[in-house]
Amino acid sequence: MKFIRTNLTRISFAFALIGLVFFAGCGTDTETDSNETQDSVSETQHNVRGVSEDEILFGIHTDLSGPIARYGTETVNGINMRFNEVNSDGGVHGRKLRLIAEDSEYSPQNSIRITNKLIHGDKIFAMLMALGTPNNLAVMDEQFEAGVPNLFPFTGSIKMAQPYRKLMFTQRGIYYYEMRAAVKYFVEERGRTKPCVAYINNEYGEETYTAVKDQTAEMGIEFVDAASHDRTETEFTANVLRLRQAGCDLVLLGTVVIDTLGILAAADEIGWENVDWVGCNAAAGSVIAEHESGMGEGYFVFNHLIKIYPDTEENEEIVEWYNKFLELYGSEPDVAAMEGYRSADLVIKALEAVGRNVTTEGFITALESIGTYTDLFGYELRFSEDNHNGVRESVLAQAQDKRWVVLDQRIEINM
Repeated sequence: MKFIRTNLTRISFAFALIGLVFFAGCGTDTETDSNETQDSVSETQHNVRGVSEDEILFGIHTDLSGPIARYGTETVNGINMRFNEVNSDGGVHGRKLRLIAEDSEYSPQNSIRITNKLIHGDKIFAMLMALGTPNNLAVMDEQFEAGVPNLFPFTGSIKMAQPYRKLMFTQRGIYYYEMRAAVKYFVEERGRTKPCVAYINNEYGEETYTAVKDQTAEMGIEFVDAASHDRTETEFTANVLRLRQAGCDLVLLGTVVIDTLGILAAADEIGWENVDWVGCNAAAGSVIAEHESGMGEGYFVFNHLIKIYPDTEENEEIVEWYNKFLELYGSEPDVAAMEGYRSADLVIKALEAVGRNVTTEGFITALESIGTYTDLFGYELRFSEDNHNGVRESVLAQAQDKRWVVLDQRIEINM
């Protein structure tokens, strides 16, 4: 962990008719003709959505019981841990912070319904760390039209960073750039010549697929094959056999947790060797590296944060945080918990800067004014008026002896 810090600091449903129609036409295209119109905010201190005399409300649609529930649960716990810390000291300028967490089960349709509730029913001030690429894309434009910021979504989709949106801030590595960097590194440095892709058949998976296609085309090398699967699939033998038969020696994964484990398990069962498996930060859960079967051994990921291992961590404050999380929630904190805690801390810093007179415009300006921010874990983010993408660097790590080990390769993300 010392290595990482050194290098990274020097990723009621009774609505009016208009409310019900609000999300009826939700699509997945975040492109608009007038972002400035969408992001405009007209409000006074006496009528600020989600802000009362003694409370500020935030909402999250996330997976609490579906295929990536571990991510969602840890995110919520990390946010609540930091909110509870500041609330126990009286809140921010006399207001407590509260998170309303709703279970999407990683379903975009559920996210549409939940977001409608959070905006029109609960009247949240901002969405905080909503999970999933397709989930965010299904609601984002309409959310911005309502003047509700989308803060630090739990997705590294490039569409969370481009085009620039006034009400959007990110704190994750970008899948597209991580996958392009992976192709370049493994071809040039590890001598791989036949790249392939295994990916979820949704917007997130398509981004990883496109990244590999673009990078192989730029390098003038063959893109050998690809195999996609649905979000709910659990059997991957046929896909893995297809890629082996195609002669792939490098497989880039546009996957999350269960499907990553399933693919690696299928490869192990058929005895497929002499192939590198590489994922982006969405496929970097520590359960993959630490699985008791050892199926993750040798697997590579690009990620903007790495899990804490307290037996090797030298910073006592970080170990204390780790132990406190473990005591509160009964599980070891992974990257999602770290991101949740960090996102809540960023919110608190912005609200402290705004003062008692909270408006969305003032809050956005305060986030932009944070500039360079170093979190509790030693990682650096940078925000400005014209760049809301906080993460500018990802690192390459490998599963070794059932934990992540950081390698020398790092990529800078300049957007």
